[in-house]
Formats: sequence, structure tokens, C-alpha cells
Amino acid sequence: MKITAVRPLVLGTPWRNLTFVVVETDEGVHGVGEVRMVNHTDALLGYLQEAAKHHILGSDPFKIEDLVQRMFRRDFARPSEIMMSAIAVVEMACWDIMGKVLNVPVYQLLGGAVRERIPAYANGWYTVERSPEEFATAAKKVTARGYRALKVDPFGAGFYELERKEQQRAVALIEAVRTAVGPEIDILIEMHGRFNASTAIMMMNKLAQFSPGWFEEPVPPENLAVLKQVSEATRSLGVPLATGERLHTAYEFRELFELQAADIIQADITHSGGILATKKLAAWADAYYMLIAPHNVCGPVGTAAALHLAACTTNFKIQEHFNDFADAWVKDVVKGLPEVDPADGCFPLPNGPGLGIELNEDFIAEHPRADVFFDLFAQDWQYRQVAKPKN
Repeated sequence: MKITAVRPLVLGTPWRNLTFVVVETDEGVHGVGEVRMVNHTDALLGYLQEAAKHHILGSDPFKIEDLVQRMFRRDFARPSEIMMSAIAVVEMACWDIMGKVLNVPVYQLLGGAVRERIPAYANGWYTVERSPEEFATAAKKVTARGYRALKVDPFGAGFYELERKEQQRAVALIEAVRTAVGPEIDILIEMHGRFNASTAIMMMNKLAQFSPGWFEEPVPPENLAVLKQVSEATRSLGVPLATGERLHTAYEFRELFELQAADIIQADITHSGGILATKKLAAWADAYYMLIAPHNVCGPVGTAAALHLAACTTNFKIQEHFNDFADAWVKDVVKGLPEVDPADGCFPLPNGPGLGIELNEDFIAEHPRADVFFDLFAQDWQYRQVAKPKN
């Protein structure tokens, strides 16, 4: 079996473009991958075009390690988010192909299931005014859907420092959410790498009273020594520290592991070289007694890939999920994706061979690429309404 075509398809939403990649073979079996590139879709498409010519076309989709290593090593370039995302979408499509040919789900090819239920947390739910009343109302809708955990960034457009009134507002927002959802729901506090060390430490101390499930990415990701400083200063709070969505290679994670600067890694399958690369990271993290909670801002194909990883990874913690609240209509781009069960806030295991989903290319054509630029440091970014899809 040989790969004969790599076809990217871009679906537009009000704040993000989702790139689906169909990998075709000479035996009529195809696989699909997905990635959400923040503001860099053209770069991804350009890289895929060149990589297809030099590395992908003519390759055996069953020889995943060989293909990935050629894409990773043969360009004589330092791996970037663009490169690792392109590798990831092709890699997950190859797993999809292999599972379809062998008539087994991907997680069976990676060691088999170690759990029957996959806990999930909601994101993208707080597209409302930054007031305690609005955040409380929105949070209740999350728990009404059965979720036992939700993530929230209460900090507005803060960067490095935070004005005193914004400090107070952030505390009031988290207090309102905690009051609304009660003591048994996990509140995961997202900091989006906004702060310098002193501001991050200050805000973590102010918010620890609300028993968050974790603090996420308190400082920018480029200087892990600063993250270590924050970790040491806040260890007594007893709140786990999570990070890793903007680390893209094992070499970047090496420093994080050696510093022991976090408790939970959040590698994104679609930006870290794919399913197998992320499973390897999880195994490495396990040696440091760290958990993995994969980052996931994708639509349903990326979510499906994440669920297969979750099914077969022993130190998996919880899966991020946007698409019950942010652009819920994107779920219609596939058939076969499991839904979060309102009874327990968990996904069931995926069914069917490969990734277990079927892509609707006509749906993508009905929602073409949008002219969007998403800025997390703009006022009112939480509305996630940069532009509307072009019809």
C-alpha cells in the first residue's frame, strides 16, 4: 500500500480555522487528520505541499515511524509548531488507515484500552460578559450537560502584570463560578502564559482559596526556569500546575521533566507530532509521576484522536473538549464521534475501525475558510467572535 495523495481541507469558524487532511492510498483506503493552527494556516498548507512531494507521497502508511522520522529529520531544520503539526495530521491519518485495514480501533494498535470511560472537561463555555453573574450562569449550563470539570481564564487581556481592579475582577469571577457549581466540580484555572513570575504567584495565592483543580500555564512557555520558580513558590498551595500545550517536541519536554516544574503535561497531539509521539511523552512523564491531560482545541477529528490516546494511556487524567459550547455545529463534520455522557461527564470509548469517524467533505465546503485573526490579548477575547464564516 502506498500513499497517493494528501488533501488539506479548511473549515472556517468565527474564531479559528480547522484544517482537515485526507491521506489517500492506492488501495482505496483513506485516513483523516485534523489540526487547528492559530493564525498560521497558510504556513501549514505550504509545508504540507512541500512535505508531500519530498516525504509523504509513495510512502507506506503502515510504516508510521519511518515516515515521521523522515519528515522530522530530513529537512535539516529545527522542528517548529508548523512542522510538528503537519507531521501530526499525516501521522493520525496513517493510524486511521491502519485501523481500517485491520478492522480495529487505533487504541487497540497502541496497547489496548486501560479504561472504559474517558473523563472530559469543558472549555469555550464562557463566551459572555466578564461579570460574576454571567460567568455563574454560563458555568451552570456546563454542569447541566453533565461535565464534572470546566476550565476558565478569568484574566481578560492581562499581560505580564494585572491592574488591581482586574485582579479583583478575576477573583470575583472564580468565586462566582465556584458558588454556582458547588464544591464537587473541578475548576481548572487557565492563565494562558500571560504573567511574569511575581504576578502569577500573587494570583495563584489569591485564587487557591477556591480549590482549583489546577493552575495552567502561569508564565510564557519559552523560559522554563521561570516556571520552576513559580512552581517552587506555590507548592505549598497544594494545587497542581499544568503546562505544555506550546511545547512541541520531546526535547522541549525534556527540560520540563528534568526541572520537575509541573505536575500535569498538556501536550497537544496535533502540535506534537501525532498520537504515538504523545503516547511516548506520556510514558516519559510517568517516570516523573506526572499525568497527561492533552490540550485539544480541535474539532471532532482531533478529538477522536485524543480519545484513542486517552483510552490506552495509563497516566491519562482528563480530556479537554470545546465543541459542546464553542461552535457546537462543527461536530456535524463527522459521523461516529462519541458524545460526553450527561450521566457522568465522560466519553465512552470510540467505536469502529481506525479513528472510528467518517468525514463529511460537503459540510466543509459549506463552511469555507474564514478570514480570522485570534488574539488572546485583545479586550473581550473571550467572546471568540472574530469573524463569521464566509458563505
